Amino acid sequence: MAARKITTKMYVLDTNVLIHDPASIHNFEEHQVVVPMTVLEELDKLKIGKASIATDCREAIRQIDKIIGDASPEEIAKGVPIVRPDGSTRGTFSILLDTLEHHHATLPQHLNDNKIINSLVSLQERNSRREVVLITKDINMRLKARSCGVGAQDYHNDQLLTDVSMLETGYHVYPNSFWDSQDKVETFHDMTGTYHRIPRANLPEKLYVNRFLVDEKGFVGRVTDLSDDEAIVQDLPIEQLMSQTAWGLQPRDLPQALALLLLLDPNIHLVTLSGQAGSGKTILALAAAIEMTVATNQFRRIIATRSTRGLDEDIGFLPGTEAEKMEPWLGAITDNLEALHSDDMHANSSIDYILQKVPLQFKSLNYIRGRSFQHSLILIDECQNLTPHQMKTIITRAGSGSKVVCLGNLAQIDTPYLTPISSGLTYLIERFKEFSHGGTIHLEGSPRSELAEYAETHL
Repeated sequence: MAARKITTKMYVLDTNVLIHDPASIHNFEEHQVVVPMTVLEELDKLKIGKASIATDCREAIRQIDKIIGDASPEEIAKGVPIVRPDGSTRGTFSILLDTLEHHHATLPQHLNDNKIINSLVSLQERNSRREVVLITKDINMRLKARSCGVGAQDYHNDQLLTDVSMLETGYHVYPNSFWDSQDKVETFHDMTGTYHRIPRANLPEKLYVNRFLVDEKGFVGRVTDLSDDEAIVQDLPIEQLMSQTAWGLQPRDLPQALALLLLLDPNIHLVTLSGQAGSGKTILALAAAIEMTVATNQFRRIIATRSTRGLDEDIGFLPGTEAEKMEPWLGAITDNLEALHSDDMHANSSIDYILQKVPLQFKSLNYIRGRSFQHSLILIDECQNLTPHQMKTIITRAGSGSKVVCLGNLAQIDTPYLTPISSGLTYLIERFKEFSHGGTIHLEGSPRSELAEYAETHL
């Protein structure tokens, strides 16, 4: 009679999973979480320095230390109970020692990945009644593990979507006329404009405050309040939307107009703009930022940063101050300043004047992560290269009176182990779609040039 299978699994975490989400140990319910000694050694090597990856390594090590506490080596090998934030205990944690005998090796031992996989083969042999699963962001490592008979999968805990096409765009488009779908509307007016009280049953199932309703006949509405039974929709005249200006910049299409409306709204504390290269994300955000700091004095300063592959690793080797080090990486900001003043008689002088007059600071992501900013507009470009954990640590830096604007293009992810589904930008948009002081817009088209638009869709 075959031995009965044990229902709890052994999930073995790779280094990249702990860097991606240092709290991932807590996300495997009643199962046993295992970290190989090789992974601990890799974390130890990467924890030194100011790079964002070092910060995540140190946090992962702290999480492990908190779980282990003063447990004995025997208890660690068997599995230390994982205490949850609410005080409950669920699942266990253990460290896998590299005690592999040479004759058990299935892959050459000169690579750390191979050492981990070989130790998992041995672990599976010793625990034939339990399923051993490697959790790694590395596709090639998953393939190698499966070829050796070990189960392997990606880390899915912070992936809120199965298809990026389902990502919230910020607006719902009705074919033909919006009013054709309505049979009961109560319209009222106040000092802020015209509003419609509409039954929820006559509106899209997925509806959030600050989502827009658009039709092909020119109607634009913004959801300002929601209940189980009805929604309050503000009527926005399209001519008024298209005539908005920020530091002399006017929107070129309706999505840009909707984005500018959110950017300039003092009651919106978080704006996310996604879209392909040249869709206007950065220039819209920069124009609105300058307008709100110089013209209307809503913010004391603009803090600009971006996530770029290699940024945190390379910045320390460039000469000069932090601002001088950041400038090459923030060329998109200065490029867009030039575009905003391209019609000036003395464009270069205008840009120099703006850089002197506008309290615009270029900062590294590590600077953002370690501070709390009051009355600041924080502009974060290239957010698609951030992990969900990194996104959380940055957004939580926003202090009283601050606004965060996140920009990104999910088609241009440069970071290993991130996909459009697992990107921090996707995570942020999905997590904040019900936040009543936030809004998101997916920008369409490529106004940068016909060449850029053709390249985006054909290359």
